[in-house]
Amino acid sequence: MSRAVYPGTFDPVTYGHIDIIVRAAQQFEHVTMGVLRNSAKTPLFSTEERVKILEEVTKDIPNVSVTSFDGLSVDFARLSHARVIIRGLRAVTDFEYELQMAQTNRVLAPDVDTMFLTTSLSYAYLSSTTVREVAFLHEDVSKFVPPYVAERLQEKIEDLERKRRESGLLSDNK
Repeated sequence: MSRAVYPGTFDPVTYGHIDIIVRAAQQFEHVTMGVLRNSAKTPLFSTEERVKILEEVTKDIPNVSVTSFDGLSVDFARLSHARVIIRGLRAVTDFEYELQMAQTNRVLAPDVDTMFLTTSLSYAYLSSTTVREVAFLHEDVSKFVPPYVAERLQEKIEDLERKRRESGLLSDNK
């Protein structure tokens, strides 16, 4: 059985990620989405929230599952019985970093390959960081993320702003 993993932060998952997920699911019998638990980052959504969001947006893709992990992607691949790590590339700027990671992973785990999928041109500009910035400015993110994700983003931002107002860190004018 051909299996692959697609690890990432997915904070939040975008249409660019979904493009890669769908295409990977067409290439492999099973794709395990790995939501990275990274103590060096402070994501907007908790690991559990990101897993739930990914489960919702991939629920109609039968050969995709979602789980969380920490540590190295190659260890996650081995635990998932996968021999391929999927990585998405948006632009040349992604390539250098991703190539370095793929080469490092190859040294750590010669039995695990990295497959790069280029994001469709319609999503090449898109990043989770951009989506969060637009959402925090209370602009429409519906062109960047599925409706379920947009709703979760709005709820999360409203909750954060309410907490900041209650603590005196944010005025009522936002």
